[in-house]
Amino acid sequence: MDEQEGYAKEWRTIAQEHLDEQFIILDPMRRNFKDREVDSANEIVEFDLQDVREADIVLVNYNKPSIGTAMEVFYASHDLGKFVVAFSPFPFAECNPWMVRFCTKILPSLDDAISYINTHFVLQHRG
Repeated sequence: MDEQEGYAKEWRTIAQEHLDEQFIILDPMRRNFKDREVDSANEIVEFDLQDVREADIVLVNYNKPSIGTAMEVFYASHDLGKFVVAFSPFPFAECNPWMVRFCTKILPSLDDAISYINTHFVLQHRG
């Protein structure tokens, strides 16, 4: 929400390029509610919650405070017991305590988050 469209798509595209061979990516931006946010508020929330329910891992860009992101993180972690991997420019001491508590891991960059996911969630072939 309130993110520049280019940036919001840019990081998701990078994540998809590095993760889509091992994972099915559920990108919330695949739905277009541009200029209909007010009359579609319930749809937006329900679709986002459905994506969280269907996800095995939730990747979060925690680059600024966001009520929607925080609620999705809480729902995924607390209610559903899912792994939430975030990347953030904030030093750990400046992160919101709720995000610290309900993100499984907060890393300093998207590259670090992708590496973490690939290290811990991709099955390695044993030979």
